[in-house]
Amino acid sequence: MAEFATIARPYAKALFGLAQEKNQIESWLGGLKELSSVVQQVKIAALIEQPEKSAFDKAEVLVGLVELNDASLKNFVHVLAEQKRLQLLPEVYAQFQDLSLTLNHTKRAVIYSAYELTDAQLKDLVAELQERFGTSLEITTEVDPELIGGIKVEMGDQVLDLSLQGKLNALYAAMIN
Repeated sequence: MAEFATIARPYAKALFGLAQEKNQIESWLGGLKELSSVVQQVKIAALIEQPEKSAFDKAEVLVGLVELNDASLKNFVHVLAEQKRLQLLPEVYAQFQDLSLTLNHTKRAVIYSAYELTDAQLKDLVAELQERFGTSLEITTEVDPELIGGIKVEMGDQVLDLSLQGKLNALYAAMIN
């Protein structure tokens, strides 16, 4: 996955720069989201891998399925197809979204908890995290029973592990070292 991120980064940055110039960040974000979900479908992924299909045909199928109307975004899909990089679309979308959030001084974070958080707990937690990291956060939550208790927060390459499982792992590591 890290390799996909490295390869997708220049594409995402170039597309984001163009979107900024054309003031199309939000609309292109929607188009990339649709393209990303379409490319992850099994039949479309199989089509992308077919060597007998031309890059133009593959790009046109994607453009037709998503019904893209923006010429620049269509050209981007064609460039990816010519470079045999259509499978990068989900990662390009994720990085484009991160760039968009950064522009708005917002970061994306995932909160893992052992149990479902109540609205009040989530609201308090988000307020504390925003204060701690000094930025607005776009939060998604996931339940991970393996944590046993507590939470784990992932924000980019930062991890804040306040889970019981994390503390047990740290204790175990201290005991064997």
